[in-house]
Amino acid sequence: MAIPFPCFPFSDTLSIDKTSVPSSPSPSLLTQDDLKKIAAYKAVEFVESGMVLGLGTGSTATHAVSRIGELLQQGKLENIVGIPTSKKTHEQALALGIPLSDLDHHPIIDLAIDGADEVDPDLNLVKGRGGSLLREKMVESACRRLVVVVDESKLVDGLGGSGLAMPVEVVPFCWANTARRLESLFGGGKGRCVAKLRRAEGGGEPFVTDNANYIVDLYFAGPIGDVEAASDAMLRIAGVVEHGMFLDMATTVIAAGACGVTVKNKGEVETGLFNEGSRS
Repeated sequence: MAIPFPCFPFSDTLSIDKTSVPSSPSPSLLTQDDLKKIAAYKAVEFVESGMVLGLGTGSTATHAVSRIGELLQQGKLENIVGIPTSKKTHEQALALGIPLSDLDHHPIIDLAIDGADEVDPDLNLVKGRGGSLLREKMVESACRRLVVVVDESKLVDGLGGSGLAMPVEVVPFCWANTARRLESLFGGGKGRCVAKLRRAEGGGEPFVTDNANYIVDLYFAGPIGDVEAASDAMLRIAGVVEHGMFLDMATTVIAAGACGVTVKNKGEVETGLFNEGSRS
């Protein structure tokens, strides 16, 4: 049965912990990368010496990893152990001198910092447009606290609502059949979902993940709807390894906009998350 597409509008009543960014550039001069950096630096304030950290992947997480390396070099952080979520992050952390380990040796992680491609009002996420969704989910499902850093363009009413890719990692064997089943699950014949194999740069060979799998990107005509039902249905398709919805995992979301930074912690009562006037 196809998954329905009801909307999830922002609610009118939410409690926000607002934090200003004192030394940020003039709002008119802020680029999207500036906003990502502001949010990432704010997230690193949660890091304490002696922690085991999940190190995220992507353009926003890169800023957080760089900041952690900088604080280690300055002696402001000590005895940090990082668990990288991709080969790319592993290489970056090594270059910065961040001590690394893995889940086999540290099955419980104190804190993970990562970006997201979409964030809904319940702090559910779409992640993995960079191709590292499986390792990200393995690491971040083992952490006590997951701090997600985004710029305000990533905020959506419901997952899938951005119209951009929702990645699904699949085994290469008969990937086209898996893609067809994913598309039909969401009413692909009615134009509600289009499934496309992700290609490597240049558009030639398939993109290959760190786990030697492929990625099928799903493009939705509107919010997915019941994300729990969608998650279960996708994972029941043989050939699907993992999908890019991170449900009920984020404990804190830090969103940077031209007017400042907003911090939202899970469990706060909704009052219009990141609406105009809720920032500092």
